[in-house]
Amino acid sequence: MSPGEAGSEGRTFDLPDESATHALARALAGMAKSGDVIALAGDLGVGKTSFARAFINALPSPRGVAGSAESGEEEVPSPTFTLVQIYERAPAPVWHVDLYRIEQPGETDELGLEDAFASAITLIEWPERLGSRLPLDRLDLCLSYGDAPNARRAVLRAHGGWRARLAGAGLENLASAGASPEVRPMAGRAVRIAAFLAEAGWGDAERRPLAGDASFRRYERLRQGGQTAVLMDAPPPHENVAAFHGVDRLLLSLGLSAPRPLAVDESHGLMLLEDLGDRTFTLALAGGADEAALYRLAIDLLIELQAKAGAGFMAGQGLPPYDDARLLDEAVLLPDWYLPALSGRPTPAKVRQAYVGSWREVFPVARRVPDTLVLRDYHVDNLMVVEGRPGIAACGLLDFQDAVVGPRAYDVVSLLEDARRDIAPDLIAAMLDRYLAAFPDMNAEDFRASYAVLGAQRHAKVIGIFTRLCRRDGKPQYLPHIPRIWRLLEGDLAAAELAPVKAWFDRFVPPPERRVPPAEAAA
Repeated sequence: MSPGEAGSEGRTFDLPDESATHALARALAGMAKSGDVIALAGDLGVGKTSFARAFINALPSPRGVAGSAESGEEEVPSPTFTLVQIYERAPAPVWHVDLYRIEQPGETDELGLEDAFASAITLIEWPERLGSRLPLDRLDLCLSYGDAPNARRAVLRAHGGWRARLAGAGLENLASAGASPEVRPMAGRAVRIAAFLAEAGWGDAERRPLAGDASFRRYERLRQGGQTAVLMDAPPPHENVAAFHGVDRLLLSLGLSAPRPLAVDESHGLMLLEDLGDRTFTLALAGGADEAALYRLAIDLLIELQAKAGAGFMAGQGLPPYDDARLLDEAVLLPDWYLPALSGRPTPAKVRQAYVGSWREVFPVARRVPDTLVLRDYHVDNLMVVEGRPGIAACGLLDFQDAVVGPRAYDVVSLLEDARRDIAPDLIAAMLDRYLAAFPDMNAEDFRASYAVLGAQRHAKVIGIFTRLCRRDGKPQYLPHIPRIWRLLEGDLAAAELAPVKAWFDRFVPPPERRVPPAEAAA
């Protein structure tokens, strides 16, 4: 199998025979995760179903066993007449969809494809029949006939999150028809994971996918002999398991409820972790839990963490500083992504320079409070209710691999000015008072000023990130949060210390322009 040039036409592979088509299918299966959509285009008889069969049989069943196209472990018939066939696989169920008999997109309303797009891996033959209902975040695979009877040509065109995955996949090294399975990259991921679990004593575990996030990480819950654990699959170079592992050990050393590592393969981006359960603070709140009690628990954990992890303690931990350069790299996501999405053109250099200059004026205010360990995404989606543990141990921690050393106000504002959730002002005020009462030696006005600067910086960053997730990665589901984030940003800009930044926003993004950007660029 030899790849062609990856230009505007996509990435082309010449497949000399059916075995090479199966090798490509296995390679892509090794990258697949919950929520993926692969659109299979091509004429009748070109091999779309053969590709799907190899793809599906390459994925492990929930019992952890992968089949192969050659073994015929599962027949995987064409779903031309049934329209949909569903296969239980890990990391997610696979929906094999054939829309050949569909004439109008509306005829698919009863199939439940939206559920599949959200939580399954979906292979769609004749995807053009869906029209505009085809998800933006997908991988297109077009098969055509080659120069020999069994030869095929495959063109891959990546959209959204598939772009980065495909760019780092090393598909150029796919084995040709006669090569052994051990050297095929798909052996790559799926077999590597199976070996990792076997070495850890979890090779016979039942495997079920867990909800993912906006990153390349994916998770599975394992069940074996009455015990459970969580597999983190964080493929390098997109994710850094070593960073997660290091912060995890640090949090455990502080007596906090981070998940204990049960097995680690840093070089291949795999960890087996203690299972802290399913009950995030978000789910607990949705189920009617005491909101004030949960926020008190979260604030008390921050108090404990920051009391132990002061600047002196953190100096020897090897974590990067949350310096002005890093803060600016995040803040400029707004002029680099959000403003162009509104205007349809790049932000002028002078406007961007003025934006950077305004932030440089106010960042010293953020550093009026002591440094500590900053987890950076400390909010209710990443906090767990851990049953049966007393005090702050009842609060489990997730998603901390990007931790840094920086001003202690940052995680407080991350919790209390949540981009995804409205929190009553009186509850915010009560939590700030509770936090400040625990640090009587810290100047409260300095803290509030730092809180405002870091809150504004975070909100500007998140507006940019949510726009980028839509425009670059095909994930528009984050856009509805932008009005809330603007309200939070405007509240922080009201602080006197933020006058230079507020002046920039008032001039270049006045209130009438503070709106949700369109999901797609104008034609």
